[in-house]
Amino acid sequence: MKFPIGFAFNDESKKVEMAPLVQQDIVPVKSLVQVYFPERNQTLTYFNDQFNLKRGDFVFVDGKLEGIRGIIREVNKNFKIKVSEYKKVISVADTNISGQLHMAGSHFVSFDASVLPYEKIRTWYLPPIKEEDEYETGNDDTVITLDKLGEMKVSQAIWERGRQYYMDNHVRYICVDGGNGRAIVEGERAYEVEFDFADGEIRNLICSCPCGYTCKHEVAAMMQLKETLDLIEKHYADLHHGYFAAIVKGDLIRFAIDSKETGTFTL
Repeated sequence: MKFPIGFAFNDESKKVEMAPLVQQDIVPVKSLVQVYFPERNQTLTYFNDQFNLKRGDFVFVDGKLEGIRGIIREVNKNFKIKVSEYKKVISVADTNISGQLHMAGSHFVSFDASVLPYEKIRTWYLPPIKEEDEYETGNDDTVITLDKLGEMKVSQAIWERGRQYYMDNHVRYICVDGGNGRAIVEGERAYEVEFDFADGEIRNLICSCPCGYTCKHEVAAMMQLKETLDLIEKHYADLHHGYFAAIVKGDLIRFAIDSKETGTFTL
């Protein structure tokens, strides 16, 4: 659950430093893998010819379970199959994180763009974009003032759903880089929220969900934006120079720590 906005730490200096792992060139190793899908409580076999997979990796696959995150349970490198009879692993989450993170309520926050880059964190929650997929966007001149989120043009029902999403930490990740903001909000599915932010004002707020109107994901993301910026101003103003990225504490532990057999971090 969410800490109240303005939550104060007992020790403002508390931070986490994650030491970098030694990076090696990844050579694909063909394998048959057992993938467990927690959302379906189901385990299925897939062919892998793009990655060097290991137990505990988070992956996305093609086929009927496309778009649903799975976890590698078993890897078999001794096999002979008819490839046309198997669906494939199409992506694996990049969970190698290194650098300094600061505690900010329910999230860890970084002011170093190399620690929690959006492109890397996106692989934790979403499959890759298909080359054949076509997207269109549209924007008007709507301006939302961060200190007056209650004036957002949404129904009371959407506002309350968004507020509950915010309170329950469904805004898994949010970042602002030079005025460009992005967030990942995960409920039954993960969706991407994008916006422009400058001088306390939000413009061009859009979400990848199919709602077609200002949605609960956007409301939740804006509430998280306000909380995170309030905490930054109170505790880390000297570190903030136009960029921050924040991720739910539990997700950092689940993806970047629990799945690792080795590594170092300092608290």
